[in-house]
Amino acid sequence: MHDDIYQMYLEEVKRIPACSQKEEAALLLRVKEGDQGARKRLLEGMLHFVVELAGGYRKRGLAAGDLVQEANMALLLALDDYQEGDFREQVRVLAAERLEAAIEAQRREKQAEEEVAARVNVLKDISKMMAEELGREATLEELAGKMKMTTEEIKDIMKITLDVMSVSPEAGF
Repeated sequence: MHDDIYQMYLEEVKRIPACSQKEEAALLLRVKEGDQGARKRLLEGMLHFVVELAGGYRKRGLAAGDLVQEANMALLLALDDYQEGDFREQVRVLAAERLEAAIEAQRREKQAEEEVAARVNVLKDISKMMAEELGREATLEELAGKMKMTTEEIKDIMKITLDVMSVSPEAGF
């Protein structure tokens, strides 16, 4: 689904004529004077450049659509903060910062998800083991002591497990 939307976006971008550097310079002058038509044309004409920038970050853990979105935001921000000089370089620098930050955020999110999944699995295994040893379900305090965690941490893990089970009934604890 996401790939289909991304492909549709790329097809739309192909239909828009790219800005030449000469046109870009003229549009930037008009944008500084408040010309909204020039702003729109510049933004649309730079989409090819933005897609190219985003493409350099493919296969680094972030969906292509998200990469393009970050690069588009960089284009908008660069235009809003335009300083004299090479506009494309300003867009390139801002896009690199935003794209690297988005990729890093995605990496951290995935790592956090993996850590939570590992804790859920450990709690599941220890809970089962203790139930067999005790002949009953272990209390929160017993589980917390065995896992060297607080009862609040155990409750948080159990809540995550219950949330997952409510979404996926076949996932058992």
